[in-house]
Amino acid sequence: MTERVRLDIRDEAGGRVAYATLNRADKFNGLDLPMLHGLVEAAAKIAADPTIRAVILAGDGKAFCAGLDFGSVGKAPPLAKARAAVKLPGQKTNLFQQACWAWRELPVPVIAVLHGHCFGGGLQLALAADFRFATPDCELSILEGRWGLIPDMTGSVTLRELVPMDVAKRLTMTAEIFDGSQALGYGLVTGVAAEPLKEAEALVGQLLTRSPDAIALTKRLLHDTWNLSPRRAFWTETWLQAKLLRSANHRLARTANLAKELPSYVSRRLR
Repeated sequence: MTERVRLDIRDEAGGRVAYATLNRADKFNGLDLPMLHGLVEAAAKIAADPTIRAVILAGDGKAFCAGLDFGSVGKAPPLAKARAAVKLPGQKTNLFQQACWAWRELPVPVIAVLHGHCFGGGLQLALAADFRFATPDCELSILEGRWGLIPDMTGSVTLRELVPMDVAKRLTMTAEIFDGSQALGYGLVTGVAAEPLKEAEALVGQLLTRSPDAIALTKRLLHDTWNLSPRRAFWTETWLQAKLLRSANHRLARTANLAKELPSYVSRRLR
């Protein structure tokens, strides 16, 4: 993993939690090519570890992420830039998109903690998380419009899931800057607090009391069925539930609940 993303795995009561921190504070965690690679590699490491129960994604220093570092990316070798932008046959994402989408695809909940600036690609990274907690004065913007561009790091999908189309159009077309409280009103963040990390950790504490397999398949169920017809969504429900009914963690939860005890789960086996 590049030094651009710092990964700290902590043992908490109920399971292990990954703290992934963007580590380029001197540039407000601007996204250069090493940072993009670091985000993909950090997510892959988390995905490969079934003992990790949740992820907190944050930025070091004064900002979560100021967006794409155009100056740095512009100076990168032409071949490196081409490789970052191209999609080979069969690939869903290029590097810019995968740096965000990799967190969306994790079979564990990802909670983004936002402060300072959360602009452009940084906002798209945050939107790929399952939950977002921001400071009231955090500044957010779909800043690509200021550069005559559109969001192209998975925002076309994550925006439409959170806000009505007119709101998505307005924020994208104007590139206006709005604060954490406004973002809560739009539905772009889960909560606003002076200390958003505490809110994130409180949510993690709740999630650790639930089956990691059920959480993984809940995430999969909602992502896979959000835009499906009822008929196809109901089939997916039935199929995923059948997998859970055969799982060890369901048996542990059932036994513990009948005994009025707290369940002690085994590592996640489903995704």
